[in-house]
Amino acid sequence: MDLKEIRPQIDAIDRQLVALMEKRMDLVQAVADYKKEHGLSVLDSGREKQVLDKVASHIQTKTYEETILESMQAIMDLSKAYQVKRMDLND
Repeated sequence: MDLKEIRPQIDAIDRQLVALMEKRMDLVQAVADYKKEHGLSVLDSGREKQVLDKVASHIQTKTYEETILESMQAIMDLSKAYQVKRMDLND
């Protein structure tokens, strides 16, 4: 395959990722609202470990594991930052 064939496939996957990220952020927003309402902390390191362990168990190509786990950690870090911002705005 050459780049003219590969890049459109990457673009299509990126569109799917954006749609999934928007759905995920809708849920992150709901989590932030729940945590604020119930006086819970944004950080739940036990939950983060569970998520990363679950993600790792779904990775089929182990050479991608480090990159995928780092990407998931970045997503969770950004989600936590959004939760903090959301909870502060709703004061």
